[in-house]
Amino acid sequence: MIARNACLALTAAALAAIAPACGAQARHSNQAPRAAPATAVVWAVGDGADGGQVAKRLARRIARDRPDRLLYLGDVYPAGSPADFRDHYATVYGRLAPITAPTPGNHDWPAHRDGYDRYWRARLHRPMPAWYALRVGGWRVLSLNSEAPHDARSPQLRWLRRTLARGQGNCAIAFWHRPLRSAGLHGDQPDVAPLWAALRGHVRIVVNGHDHDSQRLRARGGIVEYVAGAGGHGLYPINRGYAGLRFGDDGDYAGLRLALRATSARIAFVSVAGRVLDRSRVACSRR
Repeated sequence: MIARNACLALTAAALAAIAPACGAQARHSNQAPRAAPATAVVWAVGDGADGGQVAKRLARRIARDRPDRLLYLGDVYPAGSPADFRDHYATVYGRLAPITAPTPGNHDWPAHRDGYDRYWRARLHRPMPAWYALRVGGWRVLSLNSEAPHDARSPQLRWLRRTLARGQGNCAIAFWHRPLRSAGLHGDQPDVAPLWAALRGHVRIVVNGHDHDSQRLRARGGIVEYVAGAGGHGLYPINRGYAGLRFGDDGDYAGLRLALRATSARIAFVSVAGRVLDRSRVACSRR
């Protein structure tokens, strides 16, 4: 049991949306990497809210680790309706709602006013912004939205540039649903390039879902990209010959575990069975 002294401080943009979870205690699986004192633990997973048994098993593994935050990377099946959130999201990840920072997926966004927005408002008792920022363990975390307009002149990009300009260093994580680069079935999503371009020099880690597999990509522009879409709703094949792929797994349901310290993150893909599939480390600077 490791005491946590990392308190999650929200930016003004997210204060109205996410309630902080401070001073939590953590238990760790014997097979997952252990957190040291002054470490905040974050899990990220997407594409698993289908109400199925595999997704529930993975959610239980995450919950047993007592994380400081869960980043849900989007997609509530089949269409992000109120019934889908009630029957397929709440039954899988509902217990983690107080510590969850979500982003919508392509299945959720078309009906987001009735499904995504209403569900999160009811659970958090506040409106859910389409994009927002928070802090976890001293790291800045940016929830962006690949399904809302994100071109250079969009409100989202203007907000992102202002938010990044107020920070120092690059100890930051950004997450959204569809990845810029992917060796999976859906492949690259070049329309999100404006998000990536704005983040260069400001963040070290980007986490996405959408492709139902686990990937670690070569750093590009100082940013390491992870795809963590093996949340339980089927698995997609990976192109092993994809340029820049450093790790890929298309045979295991898994989540991404990030142990955040002041100037580094230890990151592992952990399978539903508790096996560590891949380990990596990303350093950052606070200046």
